[in-house]
Amino acid sequence: MYEYQENNSFFAQVPGMMETLCAEELIELGAKNTKTAYRGVYFEAGKEALYKINYTSRMISRVLAPLITFQCVNTNVLKKTAGKIKWEKIFSVDNTFAITSSVAKSQITNSLFASQSLKDGIADYFRTVSDGIRPDVQTVNPDVRINLHIEKDVAVISIDASGESLHKRGYRLLAGEAPMQETLAAAIIRLSKWDGEKPLWDCMCGSGTILCEALMHYCRIPAQYLRTNFGFFYLPDFDKDLWLKVKSECDSMIRPLSKGIIKGSDKSQRVIEVAKDNLSRLPYSDSVELAGHPFQHVKQFENGVLITNPPYGIRLGDFEEVKKLYTELGDFIKQKCKGSTVFIYTGDPVLRKSIGLKTTRRIPLVNGKLEGVLVQIDSYEGSKKRYYAEYKAEEELLKKKSEE
Repeated sequence: MYEYQENNSFFAQVPGMMETLCAEELIELGAKNTKTAYRGVYFEAGKEALYKINYTSRMISRVLAPLITFQCVNTNVLKKTAGKIKWEKIFSVDNTFAITSSVAKSQITNSLFASQSLKDGIADYFRTVSDGIRPDVQTVNPDVRINLHIEKDVAVISIDASGESLHKRGYRLLAGEAPMQETLAAAIIRLSKWDGEKPLWDCMCGSGTILCEALMHYCRIPAQYLRTNFGFFYLPDFDKDLWLKVKSECDSMIRPLSKGIIKGSDKSQRVIEVAKDNLSRLPYSDSVELAGHPFQHVKQFENGVLITNPPYGIRLGDFEEVKKLYTELGDFIKQKCKGSTVFIYTGDPVLRKSIGLKTTRRIPLVNGKLEGVLVQIDSYEGSKKRYYAEYKAEEELLKKKSEE
Protein backbone atom coordinates (compact mmCIF):
# COMPACT_ATOMS: atom_id res chain seq x y z
CA MET A 1 0.00 0.00 0.00
CA TYR A 2 1.34 3.40 -0.97
CA GLU A 3 1.56 6.39 1.31
CA TYR A 4 -1.44 8.24 -0.12
CA GLN A 5 -3.57 5.11 0.38
CA GLU A 6 -2.62 4.68 4.02
CA ASN A 7 -3.95 8.04 5.16
CA ASN A 8 -5.72 9.51 2.10
CA SER A 9 -3.12 12.30 2.08
CA PHE A 10 -2.36 14.52 -0.90
CA PHE A 11 -0.57 17.76 -1.72
CA ALA A 12 -2.08 20.45 -3.94
CA GLN A 13 0.33 22.76 -5.70
CA VAL A 14 -1.19 26.25 -5.92
CA PRO A 15 -0.32 29.61 -7.48
CA GLY A 16 1.62 32.05 -5.34
CA MET A 17 -0.30 34.03 -2.70
CA MET A 18 -3.39 31.86 -3.21
CA GLU A 19 -2.77 29.25 -0.52
CA THR A 20 -5.64 30.32 1.75
CA LEU A 21 -8.09 30.73 -1.11
CA CYS A 22 -7.23 27.30 -2.47
CA ALA A 23 -7.56 25.68 0.96
CA GLU A 24 -11.07 27.12 1.21
CA GLU A 25 -11.97 25.75 -2.21
CA LEU A 26 -10.56 22.33 -1.38
CA ILE A 27 -12.74 22.13 1.73
CA GLU A 28 -15.80 23.05 -0.35
CA LEU A 29 -14.97 20.17 -2.71
CA GLY A 30 -14.70 17.58 0.05
CA ALA A 31 -11.12 17.82 1.34
CA LYS A 32 -10.43 17.48 5.05
CA ASN A 33 -7.64 18.47 7.44
CA THR A 34 -6.17 21.09 5.14
CA LYS A 35 -2.86 22.70 6.01
CA THR A 36 -1.34 25.49 3.97
CA ALA A 37 2.33 25.58 3.00
CA TYR A 38 4.40 27.68 0.64
CA ARG A 39 2.73 27.37 -2.77
CA GLY A 40 0.70 24.41 -1.62
CA VAL A 41 -1.95 22.83 0.58
CA TYR A 42 -1.74 19.46 2.33
CA PHE A 43 -5.12 17.77 2.56
CA GLU A 44 -6.91 14.47 3.01
CA ALA A 45 -9.55 13.13 0.63
CA GLY A 46 -11.25 9.90 -0.32
CA LYS A 47 -11.40 8.75 -3.94
CA GLU A 48 -14.63 10.55 -4.72
CA ALA A 49 -13.37 13.86 -3.37
CA LEU A 50 -10.02 13.39 -5.13
CA TYR A 51 -11.73 12.93 -8.49
CA LYS A 52 -14.07 15.87 -7.88
CA ILE A 53 -11.20 18.15 -6.85
CA ASN A 54 -9.23 17.38 -10.01
CA TYR A 55 -12.29 17.78 -12.22
CA THR A 56 -13.81 20.93 -10.76
CA SER A 57 -11.19 22.95 -8.84
CA ARG A 58 -10.72 26.33 -10.48
CA MET A 59 -7.66 27.57 -8.61
CA ILE A 60 -5.22 24.76 -7.77
CA SER A 61 -2.46 23.83 -10.25
CA ARG A 62 -2.14 20.08 -9.62
CA VAL A 63 -2.60 17.35 -7.02
CA LEU A 64 0.24 15.05 -6.00
CA ALA A 65 -0.37 11.56 -4.58
CA PRO A 66 2.71 10.57 -2.50
CA LEU A 67 3.95 7.02 -3.01
CA ILE A 68 6.85 6.98 -0.57
CA THR A 69 8.79 9.32 1.73
CA PHE A 70 12.37 8.44 2.71
CA GLN A 71 15.76 9.76 3.81
CA CYS A 72 17.79 10.52 0.71
CA VAL A 73 21.38 11.73 1.08
CA ASN A 74 22.62 10.73 -2.39
CA THR A 75 21.46 9.48 -5.78
CA ASN A 76 22.38 5.86 -5.00
CA VAL A 77 19.72 5.87 -2.27
CA LEU A 78 17.29 7.48 -4.69
CA LYS A 79 17.83 4.84 -7.38
CA LYS A 80 17.67 1.99 -4.87
CA THR A 81 14.42 3.25 -3.36
CA ALA A 82 12.88 3.74 -6.80
CA GLY A 83 13.53 0.06 -7.41
CA LYS A 84 11.31 -0.87 -4.45
CA ILE A 85 8.19 0.65 -5.99
CA LYS A 86 6.10 -1.75 -8.09
CA TRP A 87 5.87 0.58 -11.05
CA GLU A 88 4.07 -1.95 -13.23
CA LYS A 89 1.04 -1.50 -10.94
CA ILE A 90 0.93 2.13 -12.04
CA PHE A 91 1.92 2.08 -15.71
CA SER A 92 3.26 -0.32 -18.30
CA VAL A 93 6.22 -0.36 -20.67
CA ASP A 94 3.82 0.84 -23.37
CA ASN A 95 3.13 4.07 -21.50
CA THR A 96 5.32 7.17 -21.54
CA PHE A 97 6.38 9.06 -18.43
CA ALA A 98 8.06 12.28 -17.34
CA ILE A 99 9.67 13.37 -14.09
CA THR A 100 9.59 16.79 -12.45
CA SER A 101 12.03 17.37 -9.59
CA SER A 102 12.76 20.06 -7.03
CA VAL A 103 15.51 20.10 -4.40
CA ALA A 104 16.11 22.40 -1.44
CA LYS A 105 18.63 22.42 1.43
CA SER A 106 19.82 18.90 0.58
CA GLN A 107 23.01 17.05 -0.28
CA ILE A 108 21.53 16.43 -3.72
CA THR A 109 21.68 19.94 -5.12
CA ASN A 110 20.81 19.52 -8.80
CA SER A 111 17.17 18.86 -9.66
CA LEU A 112 18.01 17.67 -13.18
CA PHE A 113 20.50 15.14 -11.81
CA ALA A 114 17.86 14.02 -9.32
CA SER A 115 15.36 13.50 -12.16
CA GLN A 116 17.92 11.53 -14.16
CA SER A 117 18.70 9.29 -11.18
CA LEU A 118 15.03 8.56 -10.53
CA LYS A 119 14.51 7.86 -14.22
CA ASP A 120 17.42 5.40 -14.16
CA GLY A 121 15.95 3.67 -11.11
CA ILE A 122 12.56 3.30 -12.82
CA ALA A 123 14.17 2.08 -16.05
CA ASP A 124 16.28 -0.49 -14.18
CA TYR A 125 13.18 -1.77 -12.39
CA PHE A 126 11.23 -2.27 -15.62
CA ARG A 127 14.16 -4.01 -17.30
CA THR A 128 14.16 -6.48 -14.40
CA VAL A 129 10.46 -7.30 -14.54
CA SER A 130 9.83 -6.87 -18.29
CA ASP A 131 12.56 -8.86 -20.02
CA GLY A 132 14.83 -5.88 -20.51
CA ILE A 133 12.14 -3.57 -21.86
CA ARG A 134 11.56 -0.12 -20.30
CA PRO A 135 8.98 2.63 -20.97
CA ASP A 136 10.00 5.76 -22.83
CA VAL A 137 10.43 9.20 -21.34
CA GLN A 138 8.31 11.87 -23.03
CA THR A 139 8.48 15.39 -21.66
CA VAL A 140 5.51 16.70 -23.67
CA ASN A 141 2.12 15.19 -22.86
CA PRO A 142 3.31 11.95 -21.21
CA ASP A 143 0.87 9.33 -19.96
CA VAL A 144 2.21 9.50 -16.41
CA ARG A 145 3.86 12.38 -14.57
CA ILE A 146 6.05 11.61 -11.58
CA ASN A 147 7.05 14.26 -9.07
CA LEU A 148 10.18 14.16 -6.91
CA HIS A 149 10.68 16.64 -4.11
CA ILE A 150 13.77 16.57 -1.86
CA GLU A 151 14.05 18.95 1.07
CA LYS A 152 16.53 18.66 3.93
CA ASP A 153 17.52 15.22 2.62
CA VAL A 154 13.93 13.92 2.84
CA ALA A 155 12.57 12.78 -0.50
CA VAL A 156 8.97 12.29 -1.59
CA ILE A 157 8.12 10.43 -4.79
CA SER A 158 4.59 11.16 -5.96
CA ILE A 159 2.29 10.48 -8.86
CA ASP A 160 0.81 13.62 -10.35
CA ALA A 161 -2.90 12.84 -9.95
CA SER A 162 -3.84 15.72 -12.24
CA GLY A 163 -1.59 14.94 -15.19
CA GLU A 164 -1.37 18.16 -17.17
CA SER A 165 -1.44 21.31 -15.02
CA LEU A 166 -5.00 22.15 -14.03
CA HIS A 167 -4.63 25.74 -15.18
CA LYS A 168 -4.83 24.35 -18.72
CA ARG A 169 -8.58 24.21 -19.26
CA GLY A 170 -8.47 23.37 -22.94
CA TYR A 171 -10.43 26.36 -24.20
CA ARG A 172 -7.47 28.68 -24.78
CA LEU A 173 -5.72 27.51 -27.91
CA LEU A 174 -4.70 31.06 -28.73
CA ALA A 175 -3.67 33.78 -26.29
CA GLY A 176 -2.91 37.48 -26.34
CA GLU A 177 0.53 38.98 -25.85
CA ALA A 178 0.38 38.93 -22.04
CA PRO A 179 -2.30 36.41 -21.03
CA MET A 180 -3.66 36.03 -17.53
CA GLN A 181 -3.42 32.53 -16.08
CA GLU A 182 -6.76 30.77 -15.87
CA THR A 183 -6.33 30.01 -12.17
CA LEU A 184 -5.74 33.69 -11.43
CA ALA A 185 -8.80 34.74 -13.42
CA ALA A 186 -10.86 32.20 -11.48
CA ALA A 187 -9.49 33.53 -8.18
CA ILE A 188 -10.44 37.09 -9.15
CA ILE A 189 -13.97 35.98 -10.03
CA ARG A 190 -14.20 34.29 -6.64
CA LEU A 191 -12.81 37.30 -4.76
CA SER A 192 -15.28 39.59 -6.53
CA LYS A 193 -18.17 37.50 -5.16
CA TRP A 194 -19.91 37.99 -8.51
CA ASP A 195 -22.90 35.67 -8.77
CA GLY A 196 -24.66 36.80 -11.93
CA GLU A 197 -27.14 39.08 -10.18
CA LYS A 198 -25.42 42.04 -11.84
CA PRO A 199 -23.88 42.11 -15.33
CA LEU A 200 -20.14 41.48 -15.58
CA TRP A 201 -18.00 43.32 -18.11
CA ASP A 202 -14.32 43.04 -19.01
CA CYS A 203 -13.56 46.26 -20.86
CA MET A 204 -10.08 45.11 -22.01
CA CYS A 205 -10.81 41.43 -22.44
CA GLY A 206 -7.90 40.44 -24.67
CA SER A 207 -8.12 36.72 -25.48
CA GLY A 208 -11.03 36.32 -23.08
CA THR A 209 -9.63 34.44 -20.09
CA ILE A 210 -11.68 36.39 -17.53
CA LEU A 211 -14.79 35.97 -19.68
CA CYS A 212 -14.24 32.22 -20.01
CA GLU A 213 -13.74 31.80 -16.28
CA ALA A 214 -16.81 33.93 -15.54
CA LEU A 215 -18.85 31.81 -17.94
CA MET A 216 -17.65 28.57 -16.34
CA HIS A 217 -18.27 29.97 -12.86
CA TYR A 218 -21.82 31.12 -13.56
CA CYS A 219 -22.84 28.07 -15.60
CA ARG A 220 -21.17 25.71 -13.08
CA ILE A 221 -19.09 24.15 -15.83
CA PRO A 222 -16.35 21.98 -14.27
CA ALA A 223 -12.93 23.55 -14.77
CA GLN A 224 -11.70 20.43 -16.59
CA TYR A 225 -14.86 19.91 -18.63
CA LEU A 226 -12.81 19.70 -21.85
CA ARG A 227 -10.13 17.36 -20.46
CA THR A 228 -10.13 13.65 -21.33
CA ASN A 229 -7.08 12.40 -19.41
CA PHE A 230 -6.13 12.70 -15.74
CA GLY A 231 -3.16 11.43 -13.80
CA PHE A 232 -5.41 9.65 -11.29
CA PHE A 233 -6.42 7.25 -14.07
CA TYR A 234 -3.03 5.60 -13.44
CA LEU A 235 -3.25 5.29 -9.67
CA PRO A 236 -3.30 1.59 -8.74
CA ASP A 237 -6.63 1.95 -6.92
CA PHE A 238 -8.39 3.96 -9.64
CA ASP A 239 -12.14 3.28 -9.67
CA LYS A 240 -13.47 3.98 -13.15
CA ASP A 241 -17.13 3.56 -12.23
CA LEU A 242 -16.80 5.99 -9.33
CA TRP A 243 -15.02 8.49 -11.59
CA LEU A 244 -17.81 8.31 -14.18
CA LYS A 245 -20.37 8.82 -11.41
CA VAL A 246 -18.51 11.90 -10.12
CA LYS A 247 -18.20 13.33 -13.62
CA SER A 248 -21.86 12.74 -14.39
CA GLU A 249 -23.00 14.39 -11.17
CA CYS A 250 -20.79 17.44 -11.77
CA ASP A 251 -21.91 17.78 -15.39
CA SER A 252 -25.56 17.56 -14.36
CA MET A 253 -25.12 20.83 -12.40
CA ILE A 254 -24.37 22.86 -15.55
CA ARG A 255 -26.93 25.61 -16.17
CA PRO A 256 -27.53 27.95 -19.13
CA LEU A 257 -26.45 31.57 -19.41
CA SER A 258 -28.88 34.29 -20.44
CA LYS A 259 -27.70 37.09 -22.69
CA GLY A 260 -26.69 40.34 -21.08
CA ILE A 261 -25.04 38.78 -18.01
CA ILE A 262 -21.45 38.58 -19.33
CA LYS A 263 -19.88 40.85 -21.91
CA GLY A 264 -16.42 41.80 -23.05
CA SER A 265 -14.83 44.39 -25.27
CA ASP A 266 -11.40 45.37 -26.55
CA LYS A 267 -10.11 48.02 -28.90
CA SER A 268 -8.52 45.31 -31.06
CA GLN A 269 -10.92 43.44 -33.31
CA ARG A 270 -8.20 40.84 -33.84
CA VAL A 271 -8.10 39.82 -30.18
CA ILE A 272 -11.91 39.88 -30.03
CA GLU A 273 -11.83 37.16 -32.67
CA VAL A 274 -9.37 35.22 -30.50
CA ALA A 275 -11.65 35.62 -27.49
CA LYS A 276 -14.63 34.46 -29.54
CA ASP A 277 -12.69 31.40 -30.69
CA ASN A 278 -11.64 30.51 -27.13
CA LEU A 279 -15.16 30.98 -25.77
CA SER A 280 -16.63 28.85 -28.55
CA ARG A 281 -15.23 25.70 -26.93
CA LEU A 282 -17.44 26.17 -23.88
CA PRO A 283 -21.21 25.57 -23.51
CA TYR A 284 -23.45 28.65 -23.72
CA SER A 285 -20.67 30.85 -25.09
CA ASP A 286 -23.11 32.31 -27.63
CA SER A 287 -24.68 34.24 -24.76
CA VAL A 288 -21.45 36.17 -24.05
CA GLU A 289 -21.56 39.54 -25.80
CA LEU A 290 -18.34 40.71 -27.46
CA ALA A 291 -17.58 44.07 -29.06
CA GLY A 292 -14.52 45.51 -30.78
CA HIS A 293 -14.21 49.04 -29.42
CA PRO A 294 -12.24 50.85 -26.66
CA PHE A 295 -13.97 51.33 -23.31
CA GLN A 296 -13.79 55.11 -23.83
CA HIS A 297 -16.53 54.74 -26.46
CA VAL A 298 -19.01 53.23 -24.00
CA LYS A 299 -21.59 55.76 -22.79
CA GLN A 300 -22.12 54.16 -19.37
CA PHE A 301 -21.86 50.96 -17.33
CA GLU A 302 -24.00 51.33 -14.25
CA ASN A 303 -24.92 48.91 -11.43
CA GLY A 304 -22.62 46.17 -12.63
CA VAL A 305 -19.30 44.47 -11.92
CA LEU A 306 -16.30 45.47 -14.03
CA ILE A 307 -13.35 43.07 -13.93
CA THR A 308 -10.33 43.68 -16.12
CA ASN A 309 -6.61 43.12 -16.53
CA PRO A 310 -5.15 46.14 -18.36
CA PRO A 311 -1.67 46.04 -19.89
CA TYR A 312 1.10 46.61 -17.34
CA GLY A 313 3.58 48.50 -19.45
CA ILE A 314 6.19 45.83 -18.66
CA ARG A 315 5.85 43.68 -21.75
CA LEU A 316 3.37 45.67 -23.74
CA GLY A 317 3.64 49.09 -25.33
CA ASP A 318 5.11 52.33 -24.14
CA PHE A 319 4.89 52.87 -20.38
CA GLU A 320 3.72 56.49 -20.61
CA GLU A 321 0.94 55.44 -22.95
CA VAL A 322 -0.11 52.76 -20.51
CA LYS A 323 -0.14 55.30 -17.64
CA LYS A 324 -2.43 57.46 -19.73
CA LEU A 325 -4.68 54.46 -20.31
CA TYR A 326 -4.99 53.89 -16.55
CA THR A 327 -5.83 57.54 -15.98
CA GLU A 328 -8.53 57.37 -18.63
CA LEU A 329 -9.86 54.17 -17.04
CA GLY A 330 -10.06 55.92 -13.66
CA ASP A 331 -11.95 58.84 -15.22
CA PHE A 332 -14.32 56.42 -16.96
CA ILE A 333 -15.05 54.59 -13.71
CA LYS A 334 -15.71 57.82 -11.85
CA GLN A 335 -17.93 59.38 -14.48
CA LYS A 336 -19.73 56.48 -16.15
CA CYS A 337 -19.83 53.50 -13.74
CA LYS A 338 -22.26 54.73 -11.10
CA GLY A 339 -23.38 51.95 -8.78
CA SER A 340 -20.72 49.53 -10.07
CA THR A 341 -17.93 47.66 -8.34
CA VAL A 342 -14.63 47.49 -10.22
CA PHE A 343 -11.79 44.98 -9.92
CA ILE A 344 -8.51 45.77 -11.68
CA TYR A 345 -5.48 43.47 -11.69
CA THR A 346 -2.18 45.19 -12.36
CA GLY A 347 1.50 44.53 -11.79
CA ASP A 348 2.82 48.05 -11.18
CA PRO A 349 2.12 50.38 -8.22
CA VAL A 350 2.72 53.45 -10.37
CA LEU A 351 -0.06 52.35 -12.68
CA ARG A 352 -2.38 51.75 -9.75
CA LYS A 353 -1.83 55.35 -8.65
CA SER A 354 -2.55 56.55 -12.16
CA ILE A 355 -6.15 55.35 -11.79
CA GLY A 356 -6.62 58.20 -9.33
CA LEU A 357 -9.40 56.59 -7.28
CA LYS A 358 -9.49 55.34 -3.72
CA THR A 359 -9.42 51.56 -3.42
CA THR A 360 -11.55 49.49 -1.07
CA ARG A 361 -9.27 46.48 -1.19
CA ARG A 362 -5.79 45.60 -2.42
CA ILE A 363 -5.00 41.90 -2.63
CA PRO A 364 -1.57 40.63 -3.76
CA LEU A 365 -1.79 37.86 -6.36
CA VAL A 366 0.71 36.22 -8.71
CA ASN A 367 0.25 35.85 -12.47
CA GLY A 368 2.85 33.27 -13.49
CA LYS A 369 6.14 34.85 -12.38
CA LEU A 370 4.72 38.35 -12.17
CA GLU A 371 3.63 39.65 -8.77
CA GLY A 372 0.63 41.90 -9.06
CA VAL A 373 -2.23 43.31 -7.04
CA LEU A 374 -5.99 43.10 -7.43
CA VAL A 375 -7.62 46.39 -6.46
CA GLN A 376 -11.30 46.94 -5.78
CA ILE A 377 -12.92 50.30 -6.43
CA ASP A 378 -16.50 51.11 -5.47
CA SER A 379 -17.82 53.83 -7.72
CA TYR A 380 -20.67 54.89 -5.48
CA GLU A 381 -21.08 56.61 -2.16
CA GLY A 382 -22.10 54.95 1.05
CA SER A 383 -20.52 51.61 0.26
CA LYS A 384 -16.96 51.99 1.50
CA LYS A 385 -17.68 51.42 5.19
CA ARG A 386 -19.63 48.26 4.43
CA TYR A 387 -16.87 46.84 2.22
CA TYR A 388 -14.14 47.76 4.67
CA ALA A 389 -15.95 45.92 7.47
CA GLU A 390 -16.78 42.91 5.33
CA TYR A 391 -13.34 42.36 3.86
CA LYS A 392 -10.91 43.68 6.45
CA ALA A 393 -10.30 40.29 8.05
CA GLU A 394 -9.96 38.59 4.67
CA GLU A 395 -7.46 41.13 3.35
CA GLU A 396 -5.35 40.97 6.50
CA LEU A 397 -5.25 37.18 6.34
CA LEU A 398 -4.18 37.18 2.69
CA LYS A 399 -1.57 39.86 3.35
CA LYS A 400 -0.14 37.91 6.26
CA LYS A 401 -0.04 34.75 4.15
CA SER A 402 1.76 36.49 1.29
CA GLU A 403 4.46 37.75 3.67
CA GLU A 404 5.25 34.30 5.08
